[in-house]
Amino acid sequence: MDRVRFPVEPWRLVETSFTTHDLGTTETLFAVGNGYLGMRGTTAEGRPSHAHGTYVNGFHETWPIRHPEEAFGFAEVGQTIVNAPDATVLRLYVDDEPLVLDVADLVTYERALDLAGGVLATELVWRTPSGNRVRVRSRRMVSATARHLAVMTLEVTVLDAPAPVVVSSHVINREDGADEYSARATGTAPVRDDPRRSRPFDERVLEPRLARDEDGRIVLGYRCVRSRMTLAVAADHEISTAGEHEQHVEVGPDDAKLVVSVRAQPGRPLTVTKYVAYHTSRSVPARELADRCRRTLDRARADGVDTLLADQRAWFDAYWSRSDVQVDGDPQAQQAVRWNLFQLAQAAARAEGNGIPAKGVTGSGYEGHYFWDTEIYVLPFFTYTTPQVARNALRFRHTMLPAARRRAREMTQDGALFPWRTINGEEASAYYAAGTAQYHIDADVAHAVGTYVDVTGDEEFSDREGLEILVETARLWADLGFWRGDGEQSFHIHGVTGPDEYTTVVNDNLFTNVMARSNLRRAAQAVRDVAARRPEWFGRQCARLGLSTGEAAEWERVADALAVPYDPHLGIHPQDSQFHEREVWDLAGTPEDRRPLFLHYHPLVIYRFQVLKQADVVLALYLQGADFTPEEKRADFEYYDTITTGDSTLSAVVQSIIAAEVGYQDLALHYFHRALYVDLADLHANASDGVHVASAGGVWSALVGGFGGMRHHDGVLSFDPRLPTSWDALTYRLAVRGSHLRVRLRADALELVVEDGPALTVRVRGAAVEVGGEPVVVPLADQGPRIEGVPDPAARLGTRRPDGTVVTASVPHQTGRNA
Repeated sequence: MDRVRFPVEPWRLVETSFTTHDLGTTETLFAVGNGYLGMRGTTAEGRPSHAHGTYVNGFHETWPIRHPEEAFGFAEVGQTIVNAPDATVLRLYVDDEPLVLDVADLVTYERALDLAGGVLATELVWRTPSGNRVRVRSRRMVSATARHLAVMTLEVTVLDAPAPVVVSSHVINREDGADEYSARATGTAPVRDDPRRSRPFDERVLEPRLARDEDGRIVLGYRCVRSRMTLAVAADHEISTAGEHEQHVEVGPDDAKLVVSVRAQPGRPLTVTKYVAYHTSRSVPARELADRCRRTLDRARADGVDTLLADQRAWFDAYWSRSDVQVDGDPQAQQAVRWNLFQLAQAAARAEGNGIPAKGVTGSGYEGHYFWDTEIYVLPFFTYTTPQVARNALRFRHTMLPAARRRAREMTQDGALFPWRTINGEEASAYYAAGTAQYHIDADVAHAVGTYVDVTGDEEFSDREGLEILVETARLWADLGFWRGDGEQSFHIHGVTGPDEYTTVVNDNLFTNVMARSNLRRAAQAVRDVAARRPEWFGRQCARLGLSTGEAAEWERVADALAVPYDPHLGIHPQDSQFHEREVWDLAGTPEDRRPLFLHYHPLVIYRFQVLKQADVVLALYLQGADFTPEEKRADFEYYDTITTGDSTLSAVVQSIIAAEVGYQDLALHYFHRALYVDLADLHANASDGVHVASAGGVWSALVGGFGGMRHHDGVLSFDPRLPTSWDALTYRLAVRGSHLRVRLRADALELVVEDGPALTVRVRGAAVEVGGEPVVVPLADQGPRIEGVPDPAARLGTRRPDGTVVTASVPHQTGRNA
């Protein structure tokens, strides 16, 4: 990052100069949201811009997926988040001259995202063409306490001479996010056929349903053409100025505005406070949503902006008291860590009733879809810090079960199959090989359910939603696989895709099998637990689900026999049963301008080689670490690290965690930085599409599970820490079974204390430690194994395959020709 333009501050992301070359990225970096409502960091003036964006979680339009060649079971209906009417614009004119930042004479400029208070603020001094200096201060907040509310203020003060000042406050329906100034902003150029970008609509999708001026209050209503979802937005204003002012409202079906005019005197500010409410529904008419908006605005006006800002600060004070991770000795990393954790709050805090989109509510990337990102990368953070958010997200998954059951029937399977990507619960992935074939989504959801129950002890959730999810996902695995006898019975799962989307539709993908094994065992244990704890309730559930204890016993038999690939010649776990029959892609010889691979090579070219988009086996080593020995983890990491491209932003965090565990400490910190700055430094050149929320969640896991060494297997909380040598200390907090544990790691010791709740028994490098209200200091003789450098590709890629041929790291002729 440019540290002149973006100086290091512990609790703010600050921009000290305005430029247009990376507008798309900065609009993402300075976005504000609460998990339900999000607004991109466009300027208050609204120009110039890369893409205006106001997003309401779950508010989407549907469209027919046109397959060039149809086949049974292909996804039929796409879903794309809709860019909601934009209420962020407060245009300013002084002496009839508009403030347009890229051409304005700016004397001073600062834009700051306050991570402690959840407010975006900009302050600048503009010298108009006539030489009059004007101080402009703006604030924007999406409320964490009032879910449907956003508040903006614009304060304008002429400093040198009287001048006419006009503020034009807009609500604009521009579904494509563009305006007449967008073409002037260079931003990040769209990449042709980039599947990460949102699909543009071919036609207008929002039908105006109402447009009113209610005594100065703007009220607009819309309905999506195909999904029939409805939305209402309302805006109200408070005007504060020392002199007389004039104002009027203009309302049209797609654009409404309030215009305020004043003859400003030097040193006497004009302040416009704008309250905006958004409500959406799958079925309620827009007129009823408009009533809800009115009630939201009535409460906001009664409270006033100062109270709302104070409430926001109090909410974030509580959030940071649970969630902050302190990195002593690295101020740059500390700022970046807090920015990432702030994004998790913005993506999920008030998402109740909806999922957590891959981009949160900061952009339209991935079309606003929910993926496995939530369960594997985001929910661990909330499970250990704010369990209610995790519970809400899992309950939302439970609401998808009817659609998941239908999808399983469509795929000729028992149980339920959760969609790979979706908003409304129906599968929206048109490319099945890297979509529907990723059956591991079922095990990912089950893993999140199990982790949540283990950490919180929430028996109510476990006995209701949790049990049903585990039962239906276990049924899918038992039906999807098959028994094969070759001396002894083994169970195999064929025709699936693991997390690595560069290797698709394979047999016995290791990640899928070990996660399915865990899913099956946990489901069987849940059945036994509920049967013992609540026999009457269990009887009703059995009748409703057609469940028997015999079925649960079969799940355990399947789990015990599930095939887990292992290659004794290489001493590693193959990613799938045929992975090592492929040639090795020469990553070192692939030019940077041919990365990421999926944008420059046909899928079949990639599928023929040993090359990974993201860590696959390595992720299994983390999530199911108790199933692998330390020696196996190191061997697997060394093999796969050399052939992993990192083309996915989900990869670096996992590589960091396992690198730390097996001893590659410098490499662990390298991968951590790759994850930490994914968006802040736009490392994948697509931050303009929105925040990579899963990577932000993974940053927490890398800190706590990687360097902090925390694991939670079989109900045992343990620590085997690895503090980077460049850091002085690492401090984080965990909420476990009603206890709030503070963990502080130094190079020579681990300090543990329960700040609230009952005492805990944990294990530190194998030794049991009782932790209560007084700090317990556990000396650390060393920071664990340490391996200098990076894995040597020749160390394992140059050894023999099972068939006796030699695997080399040289460029295969086909890869070389294509490269």
